[in-house]
Amino acid sequence: MRAHLPERPAKGRGLRLWHIRRVLALTFAVATLVAAAVFVAAWTLLGAPGLEPERRIDSRMLFDLVKLSFGVVAGAGALVALVVAYRRQRVDEDGALREATRLHTERFTTAVGQLGNESAAVRLGGVHALAGLADDAPTSALRQTCIDVLCAYLRLPYTAEADVPADEAEARHAYLSMREVRHTVIRLVRDHLRLEPEHQHSWRGHDFDFTGVTFDGGDFSLAVFSGGRVRFAEARFDGGTVDFALVRFSGALVDFTGARVTGGTVDFSRATFELGEVDFTGAVFSGGAVRFDQVVFASGHVDFAGVSFAGSAVGFDEATFSGGAVDFGGATGTAPYGLLPGSGAPVPAGLNLPLAWSG
Repeated sequence: MRAHLPERPAKGRGLRLWHIRRVLALTFAVATLVAAAVFVAAWTLLGAPGLEPERRIDSRMLFDLVKLSFGVVAGAGALVALVVAYRRQRVDEDGALREATRLHTERFTTAVGQLGNESAAVRLGGVHALAGLADDAPTSALRQTCIDVLCAYLRLPYTAEADVPADEAEARHAYLSMREVRHTVIRLVRDHLRLEPEHQHSWRGHDFDFTGVTFDGGDFSLAVFSGGRVRFAEARFDGGTVDFALVRFSGALVDFTGARVTGGTVDFSRATFELGEVDFTGAVFSGGAVRFDQVVFASGHVDFAGVSFAGSAVGFDEATFSGGAVDFGGATGTAPYGLLPGSGAPVPAGLNLPLAWSG
């Protein structure tokens, strides 16, 4: 399996710091302005009288002037030490990040190599290793790279169960092994999307590309897609149960355009669509069952324009339309069960149905 390694920093692209002379000059200028502003404000607020000229300087005043001079020198030294310490901290942090990135890249290369192994057990180890790498990634970009590779594994050519010859035991064993690895990837994605966004291992807000993936089962239930972009475009659901029950799409851009349901069950029961956008444009439901029972459309936009309801048992029983827009414009086939309002009941606001259904 080929995968894109994390990009190495370009030459000369390292930590950018101003020259120390410029930083010190700017620091002293800011410190002087702040001190002057504080002095003027205090002088004004206290209503101090004008200064009277001193014709003679006694020993006490001379001692105060000496203390003031030493105070200024000490303050200047403290400023220099503060600037130098800050720059050293930045350099140390950058060095630590570079080292962590180097170690991450080495582990990443090993894990990707495991994904291409002929042994299913080794591939499973590679999947878990990549998920662990995503959790430990020193930057969000490196975490996204690990997620991208896991999604790319699902996009590899895959023979569905219906296409496996029943009398070829070796081919069937290979299919079952591949299926187990793929379902493990789906389960790991789901588990990380169930975590609260404050959790250090949460994958919410990242992109997930399942374009063209063949699903013959998999559990996304209770996952939260919030932020980022999730692509199921041209995906094929042709067996087993793909469970989206109680999933929440909140602020994410979710793309099901051109998806095909040809068998099995795709279950969106009690899912919530709020904010963001979910696009089923051009999807084809030609077999199996698709359930939108008790789905809540609270806000955002869900687009079923041009969907073909040609053979699947599709149900919207007890779906709630409380906000946003749900568009079935141009959809063809039989209206899904539970979508049309009862006798005499008005079509909910924001719900656009074909005239053939709503008339």
